[in-house]
Amino acid sequence: MVAYMNDEAVRRTLETGRTWFWSRSRQEYWCKGETSGNTQQVVEVLADCDADALLVRVSQQGVACHTGERTCFYRPLAAEGDAPHER
Repeated sequence: MVAYMNDEAVRRTLETGRTWFWSRSRQEYWCKGETSGNTQQVVEVLADCDADALLVRVSQQGVACHTGERTCFYRPLAAEGDAPHER
């Protein structure tokens, strides 16, 4: 999944071992699985070469995507320039 983390969300994630994000639309912090039960336990947090993006490796309990898929990345592209297709 892809979600936004600000400094406070990163701090909460590192302190608790669970993924925390900042909702820009709701203007509040949310912990993955807090309401759905689909939790993420942090395995490791890696920064990219520019230190402006993070990869958070997790142990996922349940699904990650709001669609019910295990991951948000499940829609293959058929050809260059095509829109993703539903499975």
